[in-house]
Order: sequence, then structure tokens, then C-alpha cells
Amino acid sequence: MSGKNFKVRRITTTRAGGVSVAPYDTFNLGDHVGDEPAAVAANRERLGRELGVGAERLVWMEQVHGRTVTVVDGPQSEPVPVTDAVVTTATDLALVVLSADCVPVLLSDEEAGVIAAVHAGRVGARIGIIPRVLDAMVAQGATLSRVGAFLGPAASGRQYEVPAHMRADVERHLPGSASTTVRKTPGLDIRAGIKRQLLEAGVSGVATDPRCTIEDRTLFSHRRGAPTGRLASVIWMDTRPA
Repeated sequence: MSGKNFKVRRITTTRAGGVSVAPYDTFNLGDHVGDEPAAVAANRERLGRELGVGAERLVWMEQVHGRTVTVVDGPQSEPVPVTDAVVTTATDLALVVLSADCVPVLLSDEEAGVIAAVHAGRVGARIGIIPRVLDAMVAQGATLSRVGAFLGPAASGRQYEVPAHMRADVERHLPGSASTTVRKTPGLDIRAGIKRQLLEAGVSGVATDPRCTIEDRTLFSHRRGAPTGRLASVIWMDTRPA
């Protein structure tokens, strides 16, 4: 597949622009958090419309904090079951990650025409979801030295407080993730650990959205206040004329 026929696009939503009421106000895209199904459906319809692909070409996941990777080749009638990463070579198919503190990871090899969307929270990152999805992308024709990565808004190391034993355990499995919070307590910066893991694997570059979901009230944060909604981070290969 030639990169001349499409443009890889990535977006991350905020809380604004939807129809959900508090505490899911307003652009909640998660259908598993207690929000009214009709509101979620309307918000998802708007997302598909705004992206230009249509709601039927949004691929959702039944995210379970695991390390399962699924390859999809077209629209899905239901969320992809029990998976935390999806990979495709199909154009105009938007892969969606939901998050509210976990790290959304969007990956692409534009020359090969392979993209992926990954839900990488503390648990999934610790048990190796990132190496799994890179292997799946290579199996679909990607080359690691051409893969670019984007890490979306997530809980920052300055706010994500955890017990000391948990910080030590995650650091053993995901080096570079240990942090100290603004309160001088043990913390985790999962994005930093994932960035290090990606670069050590040989990807070409990693861009990071600096926003902290816990600090930024324009974003949803489960740790700041549950129940709450979910943000969407989306990647697709857009064939529409620029």
C-alpha cells in the first residue's frame, strides 16, 4: 500500500461538545461507565461524523487491561472482544482507544500502511502490551524504524501516586516509569516508561501530549473523580482529498 493514497490522522477528544449530563458531561464516549446509552450513541455518532468516516467505521475495543492484540480488516458490528490493541491495514477505518488516566498509544508506519491503537494502562504496560502490538504491526508489513508513535493525555508522574512496592514492581517490568509526585510520594509515569520501551524497540520517534488527565479538568480522569466519562484517541488512514 502506498502512503501517497492516504494521510495518517490522529485526534484526541476532550470533555466538551457532547450531550451527556454530569458526571459524564459532556462528550463521554465510554459505554461501560454508567452513562445513558442514548447519550453515548449520540456522542459516538458525532465523533464519526466529525472525522468524516461515519460512526459505522469506528472500531471500538472491549478493553480489559490485558495484552491481547487483534488485527481487523474492516468495520466491526460490536466492540472487538477482550482486547487492548487493534491493528489494521484498511484505509478510512478509525481505531479508537478509550481512556481516563491510562495511556492511549497510536502507532503508524505510513509507508507500509499499517496503524495501531493501544490501551496501555499500568497493568497492560507492565505485562507487555507494547511489544505485542509492535510484533503484530511487523507481521502486517510494518518496519519498526519507520513506525512513529503518539502518546495521548494520561495521568502524569507528578500526580499518579502509588505505593512504593507497586512503583518498584512496575519499574522492574517497565524501566523508566518510576517517578516522585509533587507531594514527594512514590509515583508512576507510565508514558515515560512506554516512550523508553518504544525507542529501545527501534521506533523512529515518539510524540507525547503533555496534558495530565488528573490535573486538566477539560479531560476525564477516573482517579480525580469516579464515575466519569472516557476520552477517545483515534487513528485512521484518511483517503479523502486534502
